Amino acid sequence: MTLTEYIKKRNGVSLGSPKSLRNNLYRSLGAKNFTTFWNYWNPIFGYYLGYFIFKPLKKIFPISIALLFTFIFCGLIHDTITLLFRESTSLFFTIWFSIMGLVVLITQFLDHNFSSQAWVIRAIINIVIIGCSFLLTYFVLKF
Repeated sequence: MTLTEYIKKRNGVSLGSPKSLRNNLYRSLGAKNFTTFWNYWNPIFGYYLGYFIFKPLKKIFPISIALLFTFIFCGLIHDTITLLFRESTSLFFTIWFSIMGLVVLITQFLDHNFSSQAWVIRAIINIVIIGCSFLLTYFVLKF
């Protein structure tokens, strides 16, 4: 699958469409669970992470470990960018993305599915998970 096809699949519109951001936010925030949130969030970055990181890793490791390593790698990329601009890093993003990767695995194990809830409820659930992961990261780094 090409990047263009992947974006069309995830956003429902072509790359560069004026409705792309709206569709991305609507589909990701209103996703039925936290795993599906990540399937829709940032499809360009997700495509490359999936193609170059997750797929090779899942040939070596079980899917759950490959997924967690992909989240850790994503955090490291964010921390590297932070390092370039701030000339220091705290590994905040690596820890945050590691926690969110663990949450994805936990919610998959628990088979969370909020598709019967209204969009706004699903959005609140996904935002709360992200926020709680952020706060947990903050407290981990504080201690």
